[in-house]
Amino acid sequence: MAWVLHVDLDQFLAAVEVLRHPELRGKPVVVGGDGDPTKRGVVSTASYEARVHGVRSGIPLRVAARRLPDAVFLPVDKDAYDSASADVMRTLKEFGVVEILGWDEAFVGVDHDQPEVTARRIQERVLAETRLECSVGIGQNKLQAKLATGFGKPAGIFRITHDTWFAVLGDRPTDALYGIGSKTAKRLAALGIETVRQLAHADPDRLGAALGPATGPWLVQIGRGRASARVSDTPHVVRSRSREMTFQQDLEDWDEVRAAVVELAHKVAADVSPDGRDVARMVVKVRYAPFFTSSHGRKTQRPTTDPHAMELSALAALEAFTDRRPVRLVGVRAEFVPDDQGSAGP
Repeated sequence: MAWVLHVDLDQFLAAVEVLRHPELRGKPVVVGGDGDPTKRGVVSTASYEARVHGVRSGIPLRVAARRLPDAVFLPVDKDAYDSASADVMRTLKEFGVVEILGWDEAFVGVDHDQPEVTARRIQERVLAETRLECSVGIGQNKLQAKLATGFGKPAGIFRITHDTWFAVLGDRPTDALYGIGSKTAKRLAALGIETVRQLAHADPDRLGAALGPATGPWLVQIGRGRASARVSDTPHVVRSRSREMTFQQDLEDWDEVRAAVVELAHKVAADVSPDGRDVARMVVKVRYAPFFTSSHGRKTQRPTTDPHAMELSALAALEAFTDRRPVRLVGVRAEFVPDDQGSAGP
């Protein structure tokens, strides 16, 4: 029988830093930004010792420092994490087809009836080769495997199947499911659907009418624990490249915001160049003070890799912002021409 294993490295960034700095073992470690908690930025990863104090990924570094002033704050070191991740993924390929999801997680397809045996061997091999610990979720599809990992953390193994789906998840809120965020959960709650079990028994047509003809039935399917079981090692093709800039002091002068958009557009253009793929659309994101975010996009005049053309489209997107409140963050994203449309560039 085929099984899907979801391998997730425990506290990955913090774990890599502890390997580099053994004196930090057992201490609360927070990785984010340039490591200065007095500056604006967010937590990328916190060690388990920090998490018990409410310091988690995604919260502002300043909030983390207030909650845990004695934590060790470290800057993000992408090169170190790239290297560690590559070592892990190379090890996983000894066990089957590997579908890489990011720095710290991947699906592994196995074709036998002892997935726990393979899961334990994976943990042992990853630890021996990289000194990093991982948790492994086992499922009959990707959704089940990914959710199972959360029940196995840290450094454990957990299995979810069609037969155990409702026993494990039936009474949990809908946003316990991968793919359902807080906004969708609120919309479901407004329809009287608050648990996974209720979602599984919902009328797909009713949800389709309320949430979209594709989204509604899909939500019912994941409520039932149904999803793809195909693990593919085909390399992921990125759909966009983006850059962001967080300002330590809010920008009130929109000429400065415009200058930031120009700078980011050219950095994105440089990132796009090695891909050799045409850009079809530029999107600008603005985060106002204190924390409201909005975005607008504009198509390029024609598919292009020209930095000036990308800049012009980004500036056109910026002009769509009519609210001139103070700005704390600006982002620029270049979206590639979809592969099925080919390249229409000069």
